Amino acid sequence: MLEGARTPGAGSAAYDRGRQLGLLDALEAESILVIREIAAELERPALLFSGGKDSVVMLYLARKAFWPAPIPFPVLHVDTGHNFPEVLTYRDETVERLGLRLVVARVQDYVDDGRLRERADGTRNPLQTIPLLDAIAEHRFDGVFGGGRRDEEKARAKERIVSLRDAFGQWDPKNQRPELWNLFNPRHRPGEHVRVFPISNWTELDIWRYIEREGIPLAPLYYAHERDVFRRDGMWLAVGPWSRPRDGETVERRLVRYRTVGDMSCTGAVESRATTNADIVLEVAASTLTERGATRADDRLSEAAMEDRKKEGYF
Repeated sequence: MLEGARTPGAGSAAYDRGRQLGLLDALEAESILVIREIAAELERPALLFSGGKDSVVMLYLARKAFWPAPIPFPVLHVDTGHNFPEVLTYRDETVERLGLRLVVARVQDYVDDGRLRERADGTRNPLQTIPLLDAIAEHRFDGVFGGGRRDEEKARAKERIVSLRDAFGQWDPKNQRPELWNLFNPRHRPGEHVRVFPISNWTELDIWRYIEREGIPLAPLYYAHERDVFRRDGMWLAVGPWSRPRDGETVERRLVRYRTVGDMSCTGAVESRATTNADIVLEVAASTLTERGATRADDRLSEAAMEDRKKEGYF
């Protein structure tokens, strides 16, 4: 189990007999149902695991889904090469502790051999698509569990829990299957695969309330800490090897935390004093901006930036 977290299975029964399920219990039950059903129907699924909070919750739900047996599929991470070191450390420690098989697709390998070129803006998030699709093809994954939530971004709100991807890994928003009641259809032709989003009906606030309730440990940069940052396009970017201040941008020491983690060059921090899960629950509940809209520069490239990438095969 995730160190410091409650015993898998405990949350599923954490309600009084005769009382209806609370919101978190209902969301947990739905997600576990999706994971079990899809794992039973597919031959070679994998779970996307970056060390970010959504993938951590998804991994925790998978642990509950199959407890006391181990998770029966590998975890897959598309490493941009520009990740936060704290998140990679957390990822590796978690994989080792749980005895998971980790598959890593590295963007840097594609840049080194010329299959991909660096972008002028320096961000590598849009470069993840080809390494992801190649890893799916190489390992013959017929289904990939992703941590997408419908409140993150409007393109993700269009997608169903089970999303068919064609032989090129592409998503057609006009070609989606109905999902009536709890019936999910992962059928696909040879060469195709499905993306599955077990926490699709969760919100950022639900994620943090669940993390608080279950005592799930996370990478430390999710909590308020002092960091050297500079202001760009309304965001605080951390000073690092892949994010350097330009002329006129002043480096300041600020108390910040991250609502989402990704490529250091395009992921911003927010000023915060929240050092506990309970503090973050209150902070998120009061926020009027989505985490991606507030802290991800790659989603500001255009109104349809995320949808365009999803159509190409992105998460």
